Amino acid sequence: MKYVICFLVCLFLACKGVDRPKKPDNLIAKEKMEAILFDVFILNSAKGINKRVLETNGILPENFIFEKYNIDSSQFANSNNYYAYDVKTYESIINSVLERIGQEKKVYEELDKEEAKERQRKADSTRKARRENDSLFKIDKNRRPQPVEIE
Repeated sequence: MKYVICFLVCLFLACKGVDRPKKPDNLIAKEKMEAILFDVFILNSAKGINKRVLETNGILPENFIFEKYNIDSSQFANSNNYYAYDVKTYESIINSVLERIGQEKKVYEELDKEEAKERQRKADSTRKARRENDSLFKIDKNRRPQPVEIE
């Protein structure tokens, strides 16, 4: 019984109220935070696909983001914690980022389709040009095939 009481007392002391983080002095604006998180999502997916390409080009994802937006890691962490505490605000930020990713994906899918059509057109025209210039494919339309005589 005393273990149960001890456990309940420890549980009660461990469950203190969680206070909202203070608004940082250098809070990143919501729109800028959306842009930062968009770039973070894109770089993380690129890093997952081929990390070596990023490294050979001298791009370290974290440093790239901090330099691009002229922020430091503590400013980003404090702003991220501040926005993440308010679930609705953070959810709206993430939804905006996901919507933008969806829009970018559509644009790149359309470009990919156009490039595939162009590659196919070039391959077809190359194939056609080879056929027209190759003597094996030239056929005299006026000449009829002659029957083969077997003796």
